[in-house]
Amino acid sequence: MKKIITPFIIVLILLLSACGNGEKEEVTEETDELVALEVEFNVPETAEPGETVELEAIVSYGDELVEDADEVNFEYWLKGNEDDSSEIDGIHIEDGRYTAEVTFPEDGTYEIYAHTTARGLHTMPLKSIIVGDGGEAAGESGHHAHHDEHHAHHAHHEDHEHHGHRKHHEHHAHTDGFHLHFVEPDSVQTNEVIDLTVHLQLEDKAMEDAIVRYEIVPEGDGENTAWVDAEETVAGEYIAAHEFTEPGSYKLVIHVEDDADLHEHDEYMIEVE
Repeated sequence: MKKIITPFIIVLILLLSACGNGEKEEVTEETDELVALEVEFNVPETAEPGETVELEAIVSYGDELVEDADEVNFEYWLKGNEDDSSEIDGIHIEDGRYTAEVTFPEDGTYEIYAHTTARGLHTMPLKSIIVGDGGEAAGESGHHAHHDEHHAHHAHHEDHEHHGHRKHHEHHAHTDGFHLHFVEPDSVQTNEVIDLTVHLQLEDKAMEDAIVRYEIVPEGDGENTAWVDAEETVAGEYIAAHEFTEPGSYKLVIHVEDDADLHEHDEYMIEVE
């Protein structure tokens, strides 16, 4: 009898052990699921020049409404003139709601980012609003011709304050619906590894599975150009770690491609201390 029971018990223990391992694997898989930072960005479709408009971002992390976001910042600009943008911080109200009131001074289509950082993640949904007649009325052509000339001057070589830091940015015309936002580092020190971060959107959605490369050129020394591949950390966010070993000015060119024919790039200047 002992010889019959012992193998049976051993088989039973192995079966129970296998079931237990299956449960553990299932739990592990569930634990590894990524929780997304979501923003419901609400903007009126239209407004009149000078009218007060409320911008609203409702922030959630999984099933949790985020009441303590690190940042909710609204950045807006007249379409086609992204380099001349304005910003305003959102004020936390309740139930994950952050709002700000803005006025748009003239007719035109304005585009707005809701830069949102929370739980170690960042997202930046984009919306647009038509102000007045959208700048299409008769008699506006002279005004917009002047605006376009002004923008062309700034697009070639722009040097202005942004987030309190001196910024040099050469902006290039992009494919319709494509938006690139480079998170400029506050300061860069030699021999310090920093994250180079860019957010991409296409047709008002996070652009996923793009090929993003940073071309880093020391000023006046094109022979020592460095190429750094970026990895997509969350949908539409691409990060590459890089260490500058020498102080000076560097041209940073962000190249973006996809599986189709899209190839975009923007240029920035970075000062390394």
